[in-house]
Parts: sequence; C-alpha cells; structure tokens
Amino acid sequence: MTGQWIRGPIGPDADRRVTVPDCREVLVMVPHLAAGTRLVSDVVPLLRNDPRVQVVFSVTDTGGRWHGTEDFVRAQGGVVVPWQQAVHHDFDLVLAAGHNDLDQVRGPVLLLPHGAGNLASRRVARHAGPNGLPHRGLSRESLVRRGRLLPAAIGLTHDDELEALRSSCPEALHTAVVTGDVCLDRMTASLPSRRRYRDALAVGEERCLVTVSSTWTRDSAFGSRLGLCRALLDELPADRYRVALVLHPNVWTVHSRWQVLAWLHDCLEDGLIVVPPEEGWRALLVASDVVLGDHGSTTQYAAAIGRPVLLAAFPDRDVRAGSLAAEVRARCPVLEEDGPLLPQLSRAVADDTGSFADLVSSRRGESAEVLRSTMYRLMGLVEPARPAVATPVPCPVPVRAVPV
Repeated sequence: MTGQWIRGPIGPDADRRVTVPDCREVLVMVPHLAAGTRLVSDVVPLLRNDPRVQVVFSVTDTGGRWHGTEDFVRAQGGVVVPWQQAVHHDFDLVLAAGHNDLDQVRGPVLLLPHGAGNLASRRVARHAGPNGLPHRGLSRESLVRRGRLLPAAIGLTHDDELEALRSSCPEALHTAVVTGDVCLDRMTASLPSRRRYRDALAVGEERCLVTVSSTWTRDSAFGSRLGLCRALLDELPADRYRVALVLHPNVWTVHSRWQVLAWLHDCLEDGLIVVPPEEGWRALLVASDVVLGDHGSTTQYAAAIGRPVLLAAFPDRDVRAGSLAAEVRARCPVLEEDGPLLPQLSRAVADDTGSFADLVSSRRGESAEVLRSTMYRLMGLVEPARPAVATPVPCPVPVRAVPV
C-alpha cells in the first residue's frame, strides 16, 4: 500500500488507460475496519449503477495501521490506491467515517459517523489519557486544521447534534446535513427477514437466541466478563436456547481473528454463534430475542430495533451524561454477576425499553435518500432517476473454530 503508485483510473496518463471516460472520482478513506465496514456496506452502494462515477479505496497510514484493515479493503475487489498516491490526487468526493487524516486529502469531504451518532458515549476520549477534558464529540479540534474547515459536509444522525455542533464548532454549522442513520434504516428494513436470518443461524422459532454484544477495551462486556459466553452455554438448556456473540471490529483487529477464535474454541465447539466483524452483526441482532450488551453502539442499535437489553457491563463513571449509552443505562437492567442467568434473561425479555429508535435518528427511513443527494451535490452531478432506498442486510454467515 505504501509502495509504487498504481496504474489505475486516476493519476498521470489515466485518460490513456480508462475504458469508461470522464468519471467523477470518489475516494473511500479507510483508517480502520469500523469505518471501512460502515462506508463499504452502507454508503458506497448508493453509487452503484452509475457509469459517471469511479470509486477507489485507500488505507490511511499516518501514525500506523490497524491490523487487518488492508486485507478488508483488498477483499472488496475495488481499486486500492496507496495512501501516498491518494493524497496527491484531486478527487470529486471523499467519503470518510472518521476524523483520521482529513487534512491530507484533496476534494470535498463527506464526514459520517461509524457508529450510532456523532456524539461521544465516553466523557473523555480514550486517546486523551487520564487528564483529558470531557467532550461531547464534533469538536473543533477534529474538524478544523490550521484554520481550515476540513469537511464539506458533515452527516448528522439527529437534530440534537445540530446544537452540539453549533456549540463546539459554529463555523462548521453550514456544512451540517441531518442524514439520519443509514445503519438503523437498513436494520429496520431487515426486520421482516427475521425468520430467514434465524434459519441461516440454525436457530429456528422454538429456541430463544441470546446475543452477547461487546464493544472493545477492558471495560467492555467481553473484556470484563470473558467467561460470560461459557456461563450462558453451561446454564441455559440447549434445547431451548442458542447463544451468540458480536464483537467490535477493534477486538478482532487488535488481537487477530486467529486469537479471538482460539480463545472461544471450546465455546464454538459447544454451539456458540460468532459472526465476523465485516458483516453479520446486524442480521444477528434482528434474529435475537434478547441482547446482553454494554455501552457500545451495537447495544444501542439493539435497543433501537426493539430488542430487550440486559447490560452485562457498563462503566458508569466513564460514560457521558446525556449520551445514547447513558440513555440505554437508564432504561435497561444490569446483569447481576453472581445471580443465576436464566431468571434475569426472562425478566429482560419482559421489559419494555420504550421507543429508543427516535433517539438514534430523527430522519428514520430517509437516510439513503439524503446521503445520495448530498454525495451527488458535492460531485456536481444530477442524481439517478431511480429512488435511493435502505436495503435489508445480508444473511449472517457464522465463523468456525480454528483447528486445534
């Protein structure tokens, strides 16, 4: 990725190589897997079927790379441009789902979140250390470099984020576009496919699917309760329950796929369902009957589609008041560490968390339309005539245990 420049559809003499000429050139920035999966799965497909648009990908490499990111990008089958080549080219549109390296690219940037919303769940950013100052997200430090506003458009999921942006970086307010949440819209569109997803997972309608949802770092559900999946498998009757696990992409990239599956080997052998980080978690949540989660976005999405949530871990002191994570904490019970699991699961299934989806998105069902309109506006193109819609997510394909 950092070697010689490629002879692709961009760069010197590209007009002598291309078969389809005069395309708008779109760069997809992939600093890590979480950003990559959001853009590749939910945003880039809105540019399909248009011969006026050429999409290329690049893995940012300033300050090092997350393990597995390059493999993910190459697996998409698109043109992968070395980062040092990408930063020397003028693009018609740059898609980003993170603040990394925005000051290096050339072209109008559409900045989107890679989780549930733009506002932070944590009081203090992880990279800020113990002396970091509390923040809400959408900070001026992340949006402005040397006096230059970096995004041409900032996709907000909720009207509430407008006020946060007005407070933190008022000079960026004119770039704000309330797009809603494309991930939530796709999950909502997937709800009628619940039976199909359960069949793909070999769950059937007669069993209760219990899913453990974990973000990353040591205060997550997986980091703080590593034996939870084992305990669920041991305590829950196998003829009435199935157990599944969703892990944040950073768990996989930091520790490696091999290591995660090695840690879970016996659980996988005993029927634990684990989906890969690239895709499958949304279909799994749709298929689930109850979710044991934490302060991560996946748990928030589970609540947003109406799944009962029981909190297996929650770092109260580190979560920002008023955040989506704090709202989940206010509505959902906490799993007792020493208590039996089955009665707690039964009570959680009976609980009603209320309408959480309206807290995640204030443009429900509209995200695909607004996102595509914004991208074509930035490219200076007339939109295609066909409507932009949020499509159901694909069936989940569980991973297998690593060989002994």
